[in-house]
Amino acid sequence: MQTKKAALGSAAFFVIAPGGVAGLLPWLLTRWRFEPLWLPLRVAGVVVLAAALAVLVSAFARFVSEGFGTPAPVAPPDRLVVGGLYRYVRNPMYLAVLSLILGQALLFGQWILLVYAAVVALAFTAMVRWHEEPVLLRDFGAQYERYRAAVPGWWPRLRPWSAD
Repeated sequence: MQTKKAALGSAAFFVIAPGGVAGLLPWLLTRWRFEPLWLPLRVAGVVVLAAALAVLVSAFARFVSEGFGTPAPVAPPDRLVVGGLYRYVRNPMYLAVLSLILGQALLFGQWILLVYAAVVALAFTAMVRWHEEPVLLRDFGAQYERYRAAVPGWWPRLRPWSAD
């Protein structure tokens, strides 16, 4: 896939998938109304939101620059993406989206978002286990097996993994 097409596809997928799960649906649940909450928790929410957004953008960009594709199942990368934050954890996008939801829960004091985050976490776990991992194993074989054995799916490593 050409880099320009991959970038456009990734941008569109960014708006649709994370935008829907971590933007539109939380807004529909809360209308982003502020409920009473201790100020330091709100500040923590802003910090979590900023960090999660940076992680998400970085992970999406990695699919274009390293994988020459998109995170969207309809236009997958040509190469296995194992650089950047993927050297620490296999699922930084999912973790970033969950963090965006949790950051909003803290910022707005909307505890319904904690329940929503738990539901989303279960859906992400199922998606990875029963769809993504089998597809990656089929498409990248031993390379993915080596990566999966070395890099945890959900809890980041302390030191970056190297494919060498």
